[in-house]
Amino acid sequence: MLESTDIHLQELRRGTVVLACLQLLRTPGYGYALLEQLEHAGFPTDANTLYPLLRRLEKQGHLVSEWNTDETRPRKFYRTSAAGADLADTLTREWLALTDAVAALTHDKEN
Repeated sequence: MLESTDIHLQELRRGTVVLACLQLLRTPGYGYALLEQLEHAGFPTDANTLYPLLRRLEKQGHLVSEWNTDETRPRKFYRTSAAGADLADTLTREWLALTDAVAALTHDKEN
């Protein structure tokens, strides 16, 4: 049963990581720092999940990136594009509506 629960939790979290990245990257950041921010915010994410997600969001036009070569080690910085900010706003509104709907279902069960 625990394995089944883990699968469902993973599915639930998968979409929330997209939203969390779009929100966090309104302030430009690079991959490793984003992994730490996600972990700190309660969205533990594996690098093997994050980097393909960042590339996909960039390809879709929701993120833009640029290389910073000012330091010894070049880093690719990402930031949420205008289209990504619109998507984040839409997803946030939908998330809040879903949260309210689940809360109402839970409340109905308690009464």
